[in-house]
Amino acid sequence: MATAMKTTMRMAICNAARPTPTTRTTRAKPRRAYREDKATGEVARVVETSFMPIREAEVSRAMTTRYFKDLFEYATSDVVIVGAGPSGLACAYELSKNPDLKIAVIEQSVAPGGGAWLGGQLFSAMVVRKPAHAFLDELGIEYEDEGNFVVVKHAALVTSTLLSKVLAAPNVKLFNAVAAEDLIVRENESGETYVGGVVTNWTLVSLNHGTQSCMDPNVMEAQMVVSSTGHDGPMGASGVKRLERLGMIPKCVGMAALDMNSAEDRIVNHTREVVPGMVLCGMEISEVDGAPRMGPTFGAMYASGIKAAKIVSDALATKKAQPAEAMQEAAV
Repeated sequence: MATAMKTTMRMAICNAARPTPTTRTTRAKPRRAYREDKATGEVARVVETSFMPIREAEVSRAMTTRYFKDLFEYATSDVVIVGAGPSGLACAYELSKNPDLKIAVIEQSVAPGGGAWLGGQLFSAMVVRKPAHAFLDELGIEYEDEGNFVVVKHAALVTSTLLSKVLAAPNVKLFNAVAAEDLIVRENESGETYVGGVVTNWTLVSLNHGTQSCMDPNVMEAQMVVSSTGHDGPMGASGVKRLERLGMIPKCVGMAALDMNSAEDRIVNHTREVVPGMVLCGMEISEVDGAPRMGPTFGAMYASGIKAAKIVSDALATKKAQPAEAMQEAAV
């Protein structure tokens, strides 16, 4: 009897310690989003957010229709720039100032910008030797003046600013994750060969040709091609490598050892139309000319891209000034 009473008492104590279902409360943490109150400049907290409804197919159609429209429009371009590193982006930026030009930029990586997201050895700061700092002034980028050179607090500030201006230009389209597999090479009536565009494919397709059956490419015709694919690497210096295999330029001697003081001058001074229809800029020049590598200083990249834009503009102006008959012969 005593044992039964003790058991009953223990159960009563345990039950008393437990909250009844009616007294138990469960609070779910609300999802919070933030918006800026533009009237007062204060940040207001929004507890709940409800997005407008959308069908998954609408998302797909919104992307694909615009992308294929771009492919249709830029199948013939005034200029195709291969490589969206610092020199290629500088070239695109400068050319975009002419609203009459249609400019396609091909970048094999998902993320454009090349090696200009960081300084040397993965450091943040970017060193730009004068007089290339004038380009930073034009972009509105702050820097510390060290006399013969300036320092930007983070290389990504330069790259993101330049990239945003290029992408915002109405006459420029960036095709990233796209590789230039080959060149379109034609011959005019005089027997002179010239570059008339690029052969494109998805980068992942280009990297896997050896694992699948035939995966044919696409094309973009252009009046002028700018090759700015950088120094040798997995997909670097691809333009001059192809020209070499085609016998259109002498054998590439390869990039020489580092010498900052001569490297930047040579890169800019040797920026040129290396074969008819194709302009070379940036570190790709070092592969064909044997110029020294320049290391962690970026002024020549921007100056070379700007010079390439000037060469392209002059070449297009010359073509435009040619009689119609000469233009038709050149297109044969």
